[in-house]
Amino acid sequence: MDSFGIPQPHRKRRRKSPVSTKPYVFRPLLEDIALAEEGSTTDVYITCVELWDVNLYIGTSAAEILHYVALPPDPNDTVTDSSYIFASRLQPTFNRSSAGYSSPGVQQILVLPKVTKACVLCNGTLTFYSLPELSPAFHNTTVTGCSWIGGENMNTSDEQDEDGQTVMICIKSRIRLVRIGVQPQKIRDIEYPSGLAVARRDNFACVADAQAYALLDVENQQKISLFPISSLDENAAGGQVEDISTVRELSRPSSGIGEPRGHGRSTSLGTFVTGIGRRSPQSRSQDRSGRDTPESGFRAASPLRPSDRPRSGSATGDSNGRPSSPKPLPPAPTIPQQAVLASPSKFSSRLTPHICSPTPNEFLLTTGTSPEEPGVGMFVNLDGDVVRGTIQFDRYPISILVDVGEQSATAPAAAAQPGGYVLASILQPRDGGDREVIEVQDISSESHSEYLDIPFPFEEDNTGSTKLTTGKAKLRNILSYTLAPFHEVGDRLNKVRLDMPRNPTVGEADVKSTPPTVDTEWEAKRNQEEQAFGHRLGMQSSRILLWSGSSIWWLVRNPLVLRLDGRIDMITNPMSKVNEDREELIRILTSIRDYEANTETEFLSLEYIRQKSSLILFADALSREPGESGSGELKVEDLVNSGLDPRILLSLVPLLREEVVEGSNGIWVHAGLTATIDQYANLPFTTSEDELRRKPSRHIEWMNLVKRYLMAWRQRKGFGSIADEVEVFQTTDAALLHLLLHQDSQHSFKSGVPSASRSELYALVDNGVDCFERAITLLENYRRLYVLSRLYQNRKMAGKVLATWQRIIEGEQDAGNELRDGENEVRKYLAKIRDISLIQQYGTWLARRNPGLGVQVFTDDSSRVKFTPQEVVELLKDKAPKAVKVYLEHLVFGKKNSRYANNLITYYLDSVLQVLGSSEEARSVLAQSYESYRALQPPKPTYRQFIIDNAVPETWWQDRLRLLELLGGSHGADFSYDLGHILRRIEPFEQDLVPESIILDGRQGRHQQALRLLTHGLGDYHTAVNYCLMGGASIFHPISGSLTPSEASIKEDQAVLFGYLLTEFLRIEDVSNRLERTSELLERFGSWYDAGDVLDMIPESWSVELLSGFLIGAFRRLVHDKDEAMVVKALSGAENLQVAAAWVEKCSRTGPQVEESQLI
Repeated sequence: MDSFGIPQPHRKRRRKSPVSTKPYVFRPLLEDIALAEEGSTTDVYITCVELWDVNLYIGTSAAEILHYVALPPDPNDTVTDSSYIFASRLQPTFNRSSAGYSSPGVQQILVLPKVTKACVLCNGTLTFYSLPELSPAFHNTTVTGCSWIGGENMNTSDEQDEDGQTVMICIKSRIRLVRIGVQPQKIRDIEYPSGLAVARRDNFACVADAQAYALLDVENQQKISLFPISSLDENAAGGQVEDISTVRELSRPSSGIGEPRGHGRSTSLGTFVTGIGRRSPQSRSQDRSGRDTPESGFRAASPLRPSDRPRSGSATGDSNGRPSSPKPLPPAPTIPQQAVLASPSKFSSRLTPHICSPTPNEFLLTTGTSPEEPGVGMFVNLDGDVVRGTIQFDRYPISILVDVGEQSATAPAAAAQPGGYVLASILQPRDGGDREVIEVQDISSESHSEYLDIPFPFEEDNTGSTKLTTGKAKLRNILSYTLAPFHEVGDRLNKVRLDMPRNPTVGEADVKSTPPTVDTEWEAKRNQEEQAFGHRLGMQSSRILLWSGSSIWWLVRNPLVLRLDGRIDMITNPMSKVNEDREELIRILTSIRDYEANTETEFLSLEYIRQKSSLILFADALSREPGESGSGELKVEDLVNSGLDPRILLSLVPLLREEVVEGSNGIWVHAGLTATIDQYANLPFTTSEDELRRKPSRHIEWMNLVKRYLMAWRQRKGFGSIADEVEVFQTTDAALLHLLLHQDSQHSFKSGVPSASRSELYALVDNGVDCFERAITLLENYRRLYVLSRLYQNRKMAGKVLATWQRIIEGEQDAGNELRDGENEVRKYLAKIRDISLIQQYGTWLARRNPGLGVQVFTDDSSRVKFTPQEVVELLKDKAPKAVKVYLEHLVFGKKNSRYANNLITYYLDSVLQVLGSSEEARSVLAQSYESYRALQPPKPTYRQFIIDNAVPETWWQDRLRLLELLGGSHGADFSYDLGHILRRIEPFEQDLVPESIILDGRQGRHQQALRLLTHGLGDYHTAVNYCLMGGASIFHPISGSLTPSEASIKEDQAVLFGYLLTEFLRIEDVSNRLERTSELLERFGSWYDAGDVLDMIPESWSVELLSGFLIGAFRRLVHDKDEAMVVKALSGAENLQVAAAWVEKCSRTGPQVEESQLI
């Protein structure tokens, strides 16, 4: 206050205080206001406050109104709040003669923004003023004997009432509805005397006098008496429906009321006060009779108009308007028994009625026994029924309001707040006296009460001792909203770049990931944007004012993030790893799991709390000893749903810390998390990688937690809401791969049983990873080459796959030993790809290692790439010469392609002749085979079958068998080969290669020489007979199937061959063998021989018995031939007679024909 007694502007600086977990916090509006004029000794205090736009109106106990005007702060100043300067001091008009010594001063200031009017109730007198300067309105109209002004329709916005604003004025004998506009206009009177409080929803108003509450239908003029304010009031009773309509009209009086003050206003509004009288004791008795609530709401004695019909029930009343079937009210609120016993029946102090309306269908009323005893809040609906549960107050409230976070047309977007609270100012016993506090209770749950200490200054009494100030604290919802800045919100929610923690046990040279180089200009700009964004997030709206003594405070909802963050800070102990009370953190996470955010600030606040709680619980999981568990366990879904960047959690694990990819812009997190991250990053429980390898069993639990977490995070790929998606999933994939490799490396690969993590490892690489280059490095470091090949397969890198398999097959270490039958896997993989160069490269490589498998690469019918035989032959000759023969065998024997038979014969000859020329042992083996076969007694197999059954396990022996098959004509008579070239090559080994010589002699037509070798060289008589039957075509015909007609020789050629064979059989050295073989030949194949010729060739010393079979057959053939000749002759004679008879008959029919000769 300056020298002229004018208060100076109040500048408020932002105060720093510890973070509160209470639901509300105090923000000073004006403190230590000079309420009294300079030199006044009267103890003046604030009685009411209203704020409209930039105008602050303060009513005092000295019957004055102080008018302050707000000055906005500098837009660039984020520290200083709005300041208020003193504008004027007003002394409202009131009836001094009736005020007396108990004058309360200014009782109410009701601002009507639409009509720019204000109604001021001061010492029982109602006056009207124009806004904003509070100049007299309506010709200094006053209303005396007024106890309450208000009752605006809480369900109607300003825009819906175009003619003005309707208020309810409580005067001595009734309540009057008045529409305030250009002029005040009476609507109707309601018979209800001495009203002290009113709250209205549409046509229904809840009112109270000094004794009880009632529910009024202001349209239909009906009332339901509810329950008393004091449960000790024996005269108050409710539950009866009454008709309270009146027909009295108002008239203007001829004289004013009281003397003017201040601006000198002295005119009264007679329209408001005419016809007001007191109700008789009889009517008052009827108002309070009974506690039964009617079955239906408000009823009238006469039929109702459509708009006046009852809302519920259909019962009709009697002629006096009383209900025919009343229903009882809910039981009265429970009052402590000791309070009832201690209170006298005639209580000395009346309880102040309190009425609030939390919802459009409910009213909250208070009741109790005395101001020193507990109070009860009861919810009543529009039918007069008690609903919900009751609210218990420690003491009967001094004032009360409900903050449901409603949003009006003028409220800012930040005003929409979920949930609701009941706030009551009460006196709470403290050491040295009572202290006024604000009791806060959640309206939607039965949670415990929380208490807010009003920030009173301490004062000293006359004895010098300190006492607590109790200055009649009051609460009120005002018209205008304020936006209170909470810079602490921005300090937590805005983003900052995180300096990633480094492993303190690892030197800088060992750190594989280096911090990125961030553009400092870009980072500075981003920080400025984040600070501005955080400042906007910290704006919290409120329209609740609290005043007491000479100070006024805003009562602002404490932002959700500050409340929950304060709780988290209280249950975590920074001096140890993690506080053991993890259950409270789990409860915090559970409480917000289904919380629906309505604003951006709430969304980010919930995100921040989830992230911080998850971070602490994750650190707790890392710190636990093996087998340690608690009643509260961290769930993987909580970790994932928290939205915390997984790189932050992984930075706490030394094993996985090096996998973190920061990106070019670094990692940005909520600023409030940085201290928590730093706190847990370098604590002792962050075990080093070496210890993980030494004691793997100690860390199984948290490893499995991290594994499940990373797997769950990978399922979020493709979500557009993930910041730094590339770096995040590179990190998660690398960390998961590293963790799985570490777990699988602890399993013994020698057991042959795959570990549980093996399938997870395969699934990871088969589905692809974003950290491709890092994955290669990890797999190489862990020597998991087969897994590396699977990674390449996912990327369709066939060359890398084959190169990796080649490394494994050629002996490079594969720790998992997972590639079984690697060469066959290479063959099958080559059949699936289309890259010709890779097929040629690795097909020939495989052919060099395993010619049989290598050739299958080029011969597989299911292969996607086809090669011509000529291309394959040339390729194999150049890259894998040993596989050429195998491929030719496939063509000649498998595909029956005789075009390459000569080439194959050449390879077989090279193989056989090379061995025979260099190995005496091989030649001895051949000679031994001939001797062994000749020594066999008939019946015996053919020589070919003999050498197959007694094959030598040598390549050249198998090649010789195939050579004999080719030379012997296995591919048909049309197959030909270079006979001269073969003869020249085998000529030096003619004595060793007897079967080959026989075949070649037959090819040259030297059948007698071939039969001589078969008979005497091999002793293979069966093959010799077949040779004759086949006309010398082949002695190695196909095993299955019969000869085609083109392969059979004519009988004459066979006879010649059998003649040669008989000659050779007669030359067999062993006599018994000679006789046996010759007699058998003649007996079986005698039809090819002439008996005379045979008898000439047979020695005379042979007995007839040896030739009996042949001779009998010969004689039978002779007789058969004779008989056949006779039959033929007879048939020919008969045929001749038939021809002659036909001739004669034809001549007879024709007759003679004379031909004359022409003479020349």
